[in-house]
Amino acid sequence: MTTNLNWWKGGIIYQIYPRSFMDANGDGVGDLVGITSKLDYVASLGVDAIWLSPIFTSPMKDFGYDVSDYCDIDPMFGSLGDFKKLVNRAHDLNLKVMIDQVISHSSDVHPWFEESRQDKTNPKADWYVWADPKPDGSPPNNWLSIFGGSAWKWDSRRLQYYLHNFLESQPDMNFHHPEVRKAHLDNMRFWLELGVDGFRLDTVNFYFHSEGLEDNPPVPPGEPKTKGAPEDNPYTYQRHVYDLSRPENLAFLKELRALMDEFPGSTTVGEIGDDFPLNRMAEYTSGGDKLHMAYTFDLLNKPHSPAYIRDVLKNMQDIVGDGWPCWAVSNHDVVRARTRWGADEDGEAYPLITTALIASIRGSVCLYQGEELGLPEAEVPYERIQDPYGFPLWPVFKGRDGCRTPMVWENKAQGGFSTIEPWLPVDKDHLPLSVAEQEANADSLLHKMRQFIKWRQQQPALVNGELTQIDVANGELIAFVRDYQEESLLVVLNMTSEEQVATLSSGDVELLEGHGFQCQLSGQTLTLPAYQACYARLR
Repeated sequence: MTTNLNWWKGGIIYQIYPRSFMDANGDGVGDLVGITSKLDYVASLGVDAIWLSPIFTSPMKDFGYDVSDYCDIDPMFGSLGDFKKLVNRAHDLNLKVMIDQVISHSSDVHPWFEESRQDKTNPKADWYVWADPKPDGSPPNNWLSIFGGSAWKWDSRRLQYYLHNFLESQPDMNFHHPEVRKAHLDNMRFWLELGVDGFRLDTVNFYFHSEGLEDNPPVPPGEPKTKGAPEDNPYTYQRHVYDLSRPENLAFLKELRALMDEFPGSTTVGEIGDDFPLNRMAEYTSGGDKLHMAYTFDLLNKPHSPAYIRDVLKNMQDIVGDGWPCWAVSNHDVVRARTRWGADEDGEAYPLITTALIASIRGSVCLYQGEELGLPEAEVPYERIQDPYGFPLWPVFKGRDGCRTPMVWENKAQGGFSTIEPWLPVDKDHLPLSVAEQEANADSLLHKMRQFIKWRQQQPALVNGELTQIDVANGELIAFVRDYQEESLLVVLNMTSEEQVATLSSGDVELLEGHGFQCQLSGQTLTLPAYQACYARLR
């Protein structure tokens, strides 16, 4: 294993959605043995780590994001023994292993909640967020669930409401209670001692709520809505002042960082869905005493014009300071980038330039499974929908199943993922993009992705450098300089379908090769073909 304890800083993390990566036992659902069998492929991409979406014991009403046992593997995925073998194999391949931690809420069948809901005097009575109804019997306030409707569910045993920011079957835990915080830190210690290298922290800004239970105000006219939910979701109509991102969270994140510091080389990346996400990232990742890094939905939403991306980078520079972002353009919660951003673009060229974007700006990278193949969003018919988020807002919002369909390993039935019909259908349009098809084509996107990623990993300025945006007199281009130690590296990206010309302020540059992109430089005039990038050393 590498001895670089800061491997995460500028590292590339490959996200695996376990249900859909590889089915080794033929039940139509991916599993840990299947993941282990494909780790050589993951390592061949040149990435630093894998992140596994939840694998814990769960009733699977939200596909593992409703945990009923934080210290065991769901039998659907295998056993603790299978997990240990996965970690050992990953480490043999010099891959770090990160796992999800879903601690803002549990499943309603978790023993903690089953005890808590019995009455108001049991030992875990205050482990969850309970509140009395208003005099007319209605919920305590106007807080909304991201999954639709009120965030409060009536419980006839306690004659109280409990808070659920997501499904009714996902009650929110009360982080104001010290025993709750300790229990979760103990759970994380369990996995660190098993050998995991870090955690992705689900909804990391949702841990605390305002104990005053004040109503959230509406979003003022003309102000931006939260990026944590689709715009047609009424959740976005509120300014989320009291139900999340509370100041008490900072103290808990420091407790968590103290635990992580006991395991040198371990790391955390937090998911932030907030009205002002970069401000929260700055709070949570600055100072070296809280999260190591965090990601927001700034590049996981629909806006993607060059001007928008330049604004995101400017805001990141102005707001985040010494904090550290982790960038992604796709994950298990959003429409795949090739469809969300690139519906009208070249299906092979566009995924590569979007990867170049997130791998060249300051921060770490999350690469979602299948992005290296250029997979578009899959079509999942209504009768095959699994995601509970997909029903209440259909058909404008179809849920998250389209980005969660099985990985395509071969151009054959079920994509080589399983021997039977899988839990979600394999999109027939994915089959020609399978790993086997692209391995056999020397000019495929997969080979280009491998080439670029491995080249990028050898560029210290792209991994660690500071970022300064520059003006190249062309509003269609994204241009910046990454400075690290004695090196200054110029990056110019053309994410459009048209050739673009830029004017450099200095002609004293050395074009770099080996990354797979094309550009031409004549004096101070840079010409970038469609979907191409320029990497040059400033002298």
